[in-house]
Amino acid sequence: MAQVTRNSRDGRWIARWRDPAGHQRKKSFARKVDAQRWLDQALSDLHRGRYIDPVGAKAKMGDYADRWASGLAHLKVSTATRYRGIVRVHIVPRWGTWPLGKITLSDVNLWIADLDAAGLRPGSVRQTHRVFSLILDTAVADGRIARNPAAGAKLPRRVRNEPVFLTAQQVAELASASKPQDLPVLTLAFTGLRFGELAGLKVRRFDPVRRRLTVSESVTEVGGRLTWSTPKTHQTRSVPVPRTLATRIEELVRGRNPDDPIFTAPDGGVLRLGNWRVRFFDPARDAAGLGDLTPHDLRHTAASLAIASGANVKAVQRMLGHASAAMTLDVYAGLFGDDLDAVAEALDSLMPGNVHPVAEESD
Repeated sequence: MAQVTRNSRDGRWIARWRDPAGHQRKKSFARKVDAQRWLDQALSDLHRGRYIDPVGAKAKMGDYADRWASGLAHLKVSTATRYRGIVRVHIVPRWGTWPLGKITLSDVNLWIADLDAAGLRPGSVRQTHRVFSLILDTAVADGRIARNPAAGAKLPRRVRNEPVFLTAQQVAELASASKPQDLPVLTLAFTGLRFGELAGLKVRRFDPVRRRLTVSESVTEVGGRLTWSTPKTHQTRSVPVPRTLATRIEELVRGRNPDDPIFTAPDGGVLRLGNWRVRFFDPARDAAGLGDLTPHDLRHTAASLAIASGANVKAVQRMLGHASAAMTLDVYAGLFGDDLDAVAEALDSLMPGNVHPVAEESD
């Protein structure tokens, strides 16, 4: 039963109530009017589902963040590992002893400014803030705090690196220098697969008749262990393979079992990005004089080659497995310039003064 009573020992007024779990709670006040006002508000919040446990708000951010980080089984292993690293490196050292209810937006903005001043890249600052905000969102859902103090924080502007687009000749030079791992290079550059998707391809996912690769899983090395999961957007997709490349893949998989990987390391194991880069890709890149090129730049190259060959934005979106055409345009809008020029020319022919009536034929 909710009530306000007076403590006979010190004369203070005690507001008593039961929380949503049925546990008895109490809070002390110097004046009865303050105790009654607070209790009335707490009961109103209980009825509206907005109750905030004053004890829960005193929980230390470090303990709460560690608990949150231990419950990320719904995420991909690579994502969960990255989030736990952010909690360990950036969140707990700064916020570990802070009560959840004491964190303010001003405190968060100051922390972000410190991360930026320490040289953390804008993208990393934004990712760190995202994890922090996710933790506080959970605290709101748990009824520990009324609102997320990280919402609306001032974040550094994301700086998008300019995509690197190789020409077909540069791809050929890179592949030649990559031997005997030239086929993975060509596949990345002409299909737009992510490296994890390439490494996760099984023989049964290749259709030599239709010249298609079905991307339904991805493999990533996390902490020295291989982790299998769905592709980034969790969607299976069918990727077209150029005829010449399809012929080479067909020769590569001939006689293999359906569940064997298509592309393997020299010892026959699953391709691991770190080893593959050190042993094959980076030396080939340097030999071809391609600067700081990364394997992911071959995905950008595939998009640019497809667009130059006449592919529209929807086709490129499906090939790359983007969640939407808007995402594709966000990265590659500049490559569709010729299409936009053609649209402008077509519209110009419809401008007043440029439209010529069709002459009627005489009988």
